[in-house]
Amino acid sequence: MKTVRFAFNRMEFAGSLGDLGTLLPIAMGMIFINGMEPVGIFFSAGLFYIFSGFYFKVTVPVQPMKVVGAYAIATGMSASQISASAMLLGIVLLVLGGTNAISFVGRLIPKPVIRGVQLSTGVLLMAEGIRFMTGSSKYQLMQNAVEPALSIQSIGGIPIGIFIGFAGAILTLFLLDNKKYPAGIVIIILGGVTGLLFGKSGILGAVIPSFHLPGFLPHGLPSKADFTFVLLALVIPQIPMTIGNAIVAYADLSKEYFNDASDKVTYRASTISMSLANFVAFFIGGMPMCHGAGGLAAHYRFGAVTAGSNIIIGSIFLLSAVIFGQEISSILTLVPMSILGILLVFAGSQLALTILDLTVRKEMFCALIILGITIASNLAAGFMAGIAVAYILKWDKLAI
Repeated sequence: MKTVRFAFNRMEFAGSLGDLGTLLPIAMGMIFINGMEPVGIFFSAGLFYIFSGFYFKVTVPVQPMKVVGAYAIATGMSASQISASAMLLGIVLLVLGGTNAISFVGRLIPKPVIRGVQLSTGVLLMAEGIRFMTGSSKYQLMQNAVEPALSIQSIGGIPIGIFIGFAGAILTLFLLDNKKYPAGIVIIILGGVTGLLFGKSGILGAVIPSFHLPGFLPHGLPSKADFTFVLLALVIPQIPMTIGNAIVAYADLSKEYFNDASDKVTYRASTISMSLANFVAFFIGGMPMCHGAGGLAAHYRFGAVTAGSNIIIGSIFLLSAVIFGQEISSILTLVPMSILGILLVFAGSQLALTILDLTVRKEMFCALIILGITIASNLAAGFMAGIAVAYILKWDKLAI
């Protein structure tokens, strides 16, 4: 039976929307707080989705690099500094992929560590989804609003996001495996309708369709000081997480979901793919991007099983950037944060459940150690500690 590489149907469309909960908040934060160009961000993300789909021929996630995004937004870094990090990350990934050193590194990482990274990423996604519903995410706190784009913030003292999130989660449970009314489409549509009905007046007033293309180095050429600063502040902390989650855990999950169809999703190809995407992002004002196990779990759980989903969401991003330009951010704010939170919760649970194939106590302990350290510190620290623990536990004299 021939494998279907590209399908364009409602399930692929629903699955293509599954990872918006990760991408949109960081993208919006970089636009509103760091001064990044909306056209460059969504144009480059759209290109990355489309070219990844055509090359790998399976569903491929595109995500912001979370260490870079979180730190840049929290500290208000300049757009040129974020661009500098994209260039440096592109260089590092090109070296790792071009020399195939990443394949050697990947072979050294035991399965319990991969599962620990997936479990930890899943739990982090679920926790962030809950924050979106309660209005306690960094972006919402900076905006000083539970739902920044809605005119209603609470009902009886309870954040409006909790009501929207609870109702949306129940609906998602009913529709999660429904092929006639896919959960991803229904939830996003209802979110958009909610934004139209209860959104702040004037949100769409300035939206006039026209023609826009990203500029060349729209934030200017970063200075030497910018490159030096982001190397220490963003790039070095990001690399361990990228190797653990966006390369090793992602490639492993792709094989688990798509079997032989994902034969092109290798450590080396994934690394080079991300490298090229970050070079493009540097030149047209996009944000640092990667693949990721969490993103794949999100797309897959909401129905994406072919590269058609990449073409769909990539085309939406590209056309939105070209047609709406700077005002694309106004359109995207129609979807309440709590709706994005629902996507994160279900995507995170899908990813965390990959731990179920660990049947040995030592393996489970290693995965849980990674989770604990990740919650207490960060995923990069958990990943590196997990590798050490996994090798130490290979000693037969040690018992758990």
